[in-house]
Amino acid sequence: MPIETAEFGRTGHTSTRVIFGAAALGAVPQRVADQTLDVLVQYGINHIDVAASYGEAEVRLRPLLRREPNRFFLATKTGERTEHGAREELHRSLDRLGVDHIDLWQLHSLADPIEWDVALSPGGAIEAALAAREEGLVRWIGVTGHGTQIAATHRRSLERFDFDSVLLPYNYITMRNPYYAGNFEALQQTCRERRVAMQTIKSIALRPWMGRPHTRSTWYEPLERQDDIDLAVWWALSRPGIFVNSVGDVDLLPLVLDAASRFAQAPDEDAMSALVQRSQAEPLFV
Repeated sequence: MPIETAEFGRTGHTSTRVIFGAAALGAVPQRVADQTLDVLVQYGINHIDVAASYGEAEVRLRPLLRREPNRFFLATKTGERTEHGAREELHRSLDRLGVDHIDLWQLHSLADPIEWDVALSPGGAIEAALAAREEGLVRWIGVTGHGTQIAATHRRSLERFDFDSVLLPYNYITMRNPYYAGNFEALQQTCRERRVAMQTIKSIALRPWMGRPHTRSTWYEPLERQDDIDLAVWWALSRPGIFVNSVGDVDLLPLVLDAASRFAQAPDEDAMSALVQRSQAEPLFV
């Protein structure tokens, strides 16, 4: 079955509710990337999220973007905080992707209070974003982040600037943190009112690696069984109005997309509690 679609905030684009997180391509050869991108086409994915800092991911996407020039809503990110640095990184991203504009350009991982103030002040990255929008190099401007504080920080960011999208963690165990959950709910209410697209990450995160051998390319230990991934993805998709970014591992991507293609309704509380217990899930952020 096709993966559900929804309007991506105020952009006018109807995106698949699962967005391809192209961090998965950061350290793979082009041959593997091409096979992975064929999977996106198979499932009808029409929205890609990448970043300048994701290794060679922007370069790996270039053949697909040439082959399917109008198929994807394309988002990338800058980790630079100054206007000059961000402008240079944007032009580098355009060159690496082989495109003349980006649909959504995001200030990446904007959580540290000092970096936040630099990026959103005169001379900061936000001025590069505004200039790029005027020049037609980017169409929309977003902000991303991680950590238990990020929902609250995104609320502040939306007070400071009228971002078109936000991106932050969302999974069952993270939302058991009352502080995070309260700020997430308030953030989503603001996003609804202002038609800001809300992207979520870490839907299948299991726990930090904490010294265990890294068997996946994700920076966290992920769920790996299809039935567990089903529950986690269905739980995330059951919240109306959000988008779920996939997973930073090419081998797990088909499992996430398969789960999303079979989504019908939310798992009940008992099923999710049982998942936490049998998988020994732990919060990623404390």
